[in-house]
Amino acid sequence: MTEEIIIAGFGGQGVLSMGQILCYGGVIEGKEVSWMPSYGPEMRGGTANCIAIISDSKISSPILTKFDTVIALNQPSLDKFESAVKPGGLLIYEASTIINPPTRTDIDIVPIEAANEATKLNNSKVMNMIILGAFLKKKPVITFENAIDGLKMVLPERYHKLIPLNKTAMERGMELAASINIPV
Repeated sequence: MTEEIIIAGFGGQGVLSMGQILCYGGVIEGKEVSWMPSYGPEMRGGTANCIAIISDSKISSPILTKFDTVIALNQPSLDKFESAVKPGGLLIYEASTIINPPTRTDIDIVPIEAANEATKLNNSKVMNMIILGAFLKKKPVITFENAIDGLKMVLPERYHKLIPLNKTAMERGMELAASINIPV
C-alpha cells in the first residue's frame, strides 16, 4: 500500500499539521513516510500545501505531480489541484466555502462542510481535523488511534487540553464521510 496525498489551503488552516499527523501516525505503525511542506512567506493567509506519502515499502521520491488523494481547503487549492488527482483517486474538499465545485467524473469526490461543522463545535480551528477524519474514513491509511497519537506529537503540549475536542472533530468528519457513498 502506498498513498500519495497533497493537502492544500491557506496558511493557518492546519494544512501542514494534517500532513504531519498522518506521517507521525504512519511512523507509529512502522510505515515509510515522507512529508514535504510548501508555503509562501506570508504564513497566515498565504497559500500552503504539503505532500504526505505513507507506504508499506520504500518511497522513491517525495516530489510528485499526480496524487491518489487531494484534500483542498479553499477554492484556489481546488482550482489548482483538481487536475492532479489520478483517475480513480479521491478528492475531498471543504464545501462550506467552495463556490465552484469540482467537475471531474473519473474520481471520487467527497464534499465536507467542515467550516460549518467546526462552528457547531464552537472552534473554527478544528476544521482541518474534521477533514482529516473524513479522509481516514474513506482511506484508512493509518488507524484512528494512531492519528490521535500523531496529533499529540504535532500539537504543542500547552494545547494538549484541546485533544478531546480534536478527537470529537475527527469523529464528526468520519460520520460525515460515512454518509457519502463511494467505495472505500
